[in-house]
Amino acid sequence: MADQQRVYPYDVEARPTAPLAPRNALISEKGDPSTPPRIPSYGRRPPPLIFSPPPRRSSNCCCRCLCCFFCVLLVLAVAIAAAAFAIYLIFQPKLPDYSVDRLRLTAFQITPGFPTTLYSQFVVTVTATNPNKKIGIYYESGSRLSVWYTNTSLSTGQLPVFYQGHRNTTVLNVVLTGQNEVGSGLQTALAEQQQTGQIPLDFYADVPVKVKLGSLKLRKVIFRVYCSLVVDSLTVDGRIGIKANDCSFRLKL
Repeated sequence: MADQQRVYPYDVEARPTAPLAPRNALISEKGDPSTPPRIPSYGRRPPPLIFSPPPRRSSNCCCRCLCCFFCVLLVLAVAIAAAAFAIYLIFQPKLPDYSVDRLRLTAFQITPGFPTTLYSQFVVTVTATNPNKKIGIYYESGSRLSVWYTNTSLSTGQLPVFYQGHRNTTVLNVVLTGQNEVGSGLQTALAEQQQTGQIPLDFYADVPVKVKLGSLKLRKVIFRVYCSLVVDSLTVDGRIGIKANDCSFRLKL
């Protein structure tokens, strides 16, 4: 009896049958149909290259420059303030003091006419006090002193050139002379005020000086002095009493 051939059952559906391509896709032996084929560009010029413009610099550069500028200014201001504070601590500067102590009239003559002329000469005693113990004052040439009566200049003069040392008080006798045209009513007003014993006068002084800090000599500045005076009379070669003497001082750089 011939050997019976055994037949083993084979389940076709049990074998995995994963599709090689998704459904509804056209499959070609040459590749994926979804990728369009390259078309050779025989005889065609390549498209021109378009370069985008360089990006514009924003205002950050200007902001940085301004920040640097203000930082430099701030550093300079701090340095100057620190130097000024150090100078103040070292030298302890104090303002000088000025006063008009005596006033003498040596000439006073009114010549009537058109216009009326007034000639006058004063000797003014000025006291200048330097209270600083480490600061000296050089009084330079070009100063101007003047005596006024009711907006009318009577006499002018100059301070001598000298050096005032530390903690020094200097008394100066300055001669002021002047010849000026005056109004016709000035003599009448002076005569009335002579009787009351209240004659207002103004004293001005513009003095160029150089301040010396230790061994350092600074640049020239202007000392401006103003004194409001009230005298009892204007008598030639007579005693003139000063009833009020109010002086102020300021510095012009």
